[in-house]
Amino acid sequence: MLVLVFYLGEVMYIIKHHHIREISPMVKLKQMSQAPDYFAGFFNYRDTLVPVVDLRQLLHHEPCQMRLSTRIILVDYEWPDQPVQTLGLIAERVTETLRKAPEDFVDTNMLMQNTPYLDQVVMEHNEVIQCINLERLALQLHHQRLPSERPYSDER
Repeated sequence: MLVLVFYLGEVMYIIKHHHIREISPMVKLKQMSQAPDYFAGFFNYRDTLVPVVDLRQLLHHEPCQMRLSTRIILVDYEWPDQPVQTLGLIAERVTETLRKAPEDFVDTNMLMQNTPYLDQVVMEHNEVIQCINLERLALQLHHQRLPSERPYSDER
């Protein structure tokens, strides 16, 4: 299985490839007043407003550093009886992929109430890497009322 490697500060994370739609360079985001700190804003992706979350802000309570390798990872998720939706995730040093076998993913059996999307780890060069479970992340953000995507229109 292919996984995308990225960093939040000095901490390495991975996401399984089958959720990833595209890796986008940083773009200007439309912020919303009174949104949670981790909500970076919206951007127009192919005529759809996509909500974007700063993963470092969400997990480490400080914003991602704007580097040449800082990207928006566009991921797809779906709810029962709803079409597939896209979510943008800002991460740093989004530069490589790894191949991992399904048996390389180890359940930590330590689901934390605030971060239930951090449930598996893998080893790479004697380093433990946390895997972000996108289904659980999307569910938690949905319960926290992250704004959902909407078709984009200039009409008023």
